[in-house]
Amino acid sequence: MGTQTEVEENPRKGGLRTMPFIIVNESFERVASYGLQPNMIIYLMTFYHMSAATGAIIVGIWSAVSNGLAIVGAFVSDSYLGRFRAVAFGSISTLIGMIILWLTAMIPQLKSSLCSQFQHACNGTTALQLAVLFSSFGFMSLGTGFVRPCSIIFGADQLDKKENPENQRLIDSYFNWYYASTGISTILAVSIIVYIQDRYGWQVGFGIPVILMFLSVSMLLMGSPLYTKVKAKESLFLGLLQVVVAAFRKRKTNLPSTDCDNYYHWPLESELLAPSNDFRCLNRACVIQDPQRDLNPDGSASNPWNLCSLGQVESLKALFRVLPMWSTGFMIFVAMNQFSFSVLQTRTMDRHIFPQLKVPAASFSVFLVIALTVWIIFYDRLLVPLLSKYTGQPRGLTPVIRMGIGLIVSCMSMALSAITESIRRQRAIEEGHEDDPSALVNMSAMWFVPQYALLGVAEAAHVVGQIEFFYSLLPKSMSSIASAMYTLGNAVSGLIGSVLVRGVDWLSSTGGKMSWLSSNINRGHLDFYFWLLTFLSLLNFFYFLVVCRFYENDGSSRLSLEAAEKQCDYRLLPES
Repeated sequence: MGTQTEVEENPRKGGLRTMPFIIVNESFERVASYGLQPNMIIYLMTFYHMSAATGAIIVGIWSAVSNGLAIVGAFVSDSYLGRFRAVAFGSISTLIGMIILWLTAMIPQLKSSLCSQFQHACNGTTALQLAVLFSSFGFMSLGTGFVRPCSIIFGADQLDKKENPENQRLIDSYFNWYYASTGISTILAVSIIVYIQDRYGWQVGFGIPVILMFLSVSMLLMGSPLYTKVKAKESLFLGLLQVVVAAFRKRKTNLPSTDCDNYYHWPLESELLAPSNDFRCLNRACVIQDPQRDLNPDGSASNPWNLCSLGQVESLKALFRVLPMWSTGFMIFVAMNQFSFSVLQTRTMDRHIFPQLKVPAASFSVFLVIALTVWIIFYDRLLVPLLSKYTGQPRGLTPVIRMGIGLIVSCMSMALSAITESIRRQRAIEEGHEDDPSALVNMSAMWFVPQYALLGVAEAAHVVGQIEFFYSLLPKSMSSIASAMYTLGNAVSGLIGSVLVRGVDWLSSTGGKMSWLSSNINRGHLDFYFWLLTFLSLLNFFYFLVVCRFYENDGSSRLSLEAAEKQCDYRLLPES
């Protein structure tokens, strides 16, 4: 990600023959990993006697750590291991975590005995049992953090032959096939794997991902002699950190007034004559205090932690400029992380599409994936040609407008979730199921499809718009940061969602009252919680409008102009 690298010079390495190994590795890893998450809250509540709120918090933190470690994985890959070693290490770590999780289902001593109800009158879970469970999550998070940011670019390395006239076409074709396999893998994970867990139990349901992950690791390692392996040299993240350290070390240095010769330019940065005026404290990082001490004979910095180039400083400033807009995307991901509660709802409803076809409770997120895919195709192939004629934008609508549409649709999805849950809860009480959260309510679970579909459209509109927005404001050398910011935003949102769940559970249960997020959803008030998310999402939309006005007043948005002049590299879009 933004690295300067060396490649093993061997014309016999790489090429199309390596693609089966890489795509199978990533596809099997994704099917195995994504297949474990949807039903996890049921497993935690059943065998570890966690409340619904605690289970949702654990799943949220697991997701947040997995996304956060992707930044660490990218940095370690860029700076130390190289992409092949990073993907291999991550795949093996994921396999170890899945084996440990499978063992918790196989060995009775590693989990508590079954409980007749979701809470009360159950044997407590021991510290050892929780340690084993959390260690499995830890290994899988570590593996995900190394595989996801490196796998796609590792595949591109195999086809990147500059002397080949078909080079760009091959790479574009690879990314198309890669994302196609990613979509298929996700659908298989939330449907087939979840169905196996529901139909054949946890031992088989956790065992299948172990087998798939073993095949994933085996395929990756089998292709090792064929790969082009890029050796890491320097990470863009490290360069940005050097700016912060250098600016802090020289915090008492006076800034030069106009003399551009006092600023360090290396390599040649003809476009930048002097640093910009915003975040002026960072300008000290590129001030040359003593040329003989600060510069080598070849003109390079003698100590990059004390003197950075003007380009590095401006790159960090560009990153700071997009942070306000980046923060407006947190709430949409907080809303998407509420699937754990949706599983508790749909499992109490009639999930038949046809008399012989019953959708697993945890598989309803497949409707989100389908809606997301359909919207992207519909917008790209039909709406863009029509809208571009009227707006003058090559992508139909500006990135900011699409982000705003995504936030509004997300609000609509949360409001619909609240209304649907209110109807479901009222029917459960009318049918006498108030004290039986596992009882089947006479109501079709297909009521949940519209809210999943809306959330899929919201993600498609917002995420693609956000990536294009970042791409329009960040220097070309920082293009891959756009995807990294999406991943980090997911991590932050997971933590925010976990804190929100904990706070709502605690506040709503004060004074001995029934928590909104009670494990008995018929006595709790999930509808109130969804209304709270609707309100917060609406507040976030107004915050988004304020941020947009900030960019307009600041004069740094360049939204229409930049989006029109720079074509977003869609291979940088997040894999999810």
